[in-house]
Amino acid sequence: MIEIQPIRTPLDATVEVPGSKSYTNRALLVAAMANGTSTVRGALFSDDTHYMSASLRKLGVKVDADEKRSTFDVHGNGGNIPVSGTELYIGNSGTTSRSLTAYVSLGRGKFVIAGDEPMRHGRPISDLLDALTQIGVSARTQFDNGHLPVVIEANGLEGGKTRLDVSKSSQFLTALLLIAPCAKNGMEIEVIGDREMPYIDITLSVMEAFGVQVANEDYKSFRIQGGQHYQPRVYNIEPDASSASYFFAAAALTGGRVTVQHLRLDSPQGDVQFVHILERMGCQIDVSEIGITVTGPRQLKGIDVDMRTISDTSLTLAAIAPFADSKVTIRNIEHTRWQETDRIHAMVTELRKLGVPVVEHQDGLEISPAPITPTAIDTYDDHRVAMAFALVGLKVPGIQINNPECVSKTFPTYFEVLEELYA
Repeated sequence: MIEIQPIRTPLDATVEVPGSKSYTNRALLVAAMANGTSTVRGALFSDDTHYMSASLRKLGVKVDADEKRSTFDVHGNGGNIPVSGTELYIGNSGTTSRSLTAYVSLGRGKFVIAGDEPMRHGRPISDLLDALTQIGVSARTQFDNGHLPVVIEANGLEGGKTRLDVSKSSQFLTALLLIAPCAKNGMEIEVIGDREMPYIDITLSVMEAFGVQVANEDYKSFRIQGGQHYQPRVYNIEPDASSASYFFAAAALTGGRVTVQHLRLDSPQGDVQFVHILERMGCQIDVSEIGITVTGPRQLKGIDVDMRTISDTSLTLAAIAPFADSKVTIRNIEHTRWQETDRIHAMVTELRKLGVPVVEHQDGLEISPAPITPTAIDTYDDHRVAMAFALVGLKVPGIQINNPECVSKTFPTYFEVLEELYA
């Protein structure tokens, strides 16, 4: 447990957040499929990237890590998997589990992928397995329940046409796209269901950087020719926009000023657009060569917003919503019920513990302004619940965060960087 202390002086800070988890894990996997050695710079070192790099090593990829320099050197095998089957453990990393489920289909042998409790019961994978089955992969869940562990009995990947439902996660599409160039006949993917496209833009940008072309028909279908090869390179990871959202929100909440270094407003990371939500709530946004700066107003305004494409930041908005001058409504985030925890339910539960009136909907919530009741926040082993609700403690005393260590999933130094705001 950690207690957050309110900030008593005007906030004026410049912070640096770690590299993007989304970029780091994609770059690690793509580098593993390249012909030769790639260097991934500015990489995130966290639980999620540990599980990805450790799994790649177990699959026969040499990965050299230098945490002090935030660098991975990945010695790619050109899409070949030299081990003939193994068991992998991926913790609670959705990106790792989905991407590796597809990746091992390039190999030969029996591969089992298992994970922590949320992966075994809360985070679905059946839609990805269905798409793999359509192109000849023997892919199933071990207990026939739609969740990890999964069993892939691989015999090389021919590729071909498949249909994929992405309504529960765009990570399924990312998984197929990344391996598609290594399939003998390439891949054609027809997409059904509602889509979160910012994360697919990240995937496509990484693939392009490593030399692979994808034909994208308005995100409804994708064609990737076989016989393409990822080219080794030096690849620089940009700061994590999801992690930056907490510091932008800190400025909004306190009426202060925070700059996040090296982050671009034109980043393919959808979560960078969270600053425009803050702008609608009364914040000032400035962009410079240094990074992005948010300056908070005297009083935040209420807002009604569709957060489908930037749902990771919905928790950030929920944490500052009680301090607005009117109701804050968050819509179209039903898919977050199948993430690290049921995030809508978690937001509602913890806000009510804080004394905040909340109306829960299947796809979102309505939050009314209210005085805060000091309490201990339960985090559900979800890094984003911990990081978002810590913000409340910057404004009012008596806010405690249970199991703060869960931030190690994507931002192990979060509370140390938060401490920099007090200076």
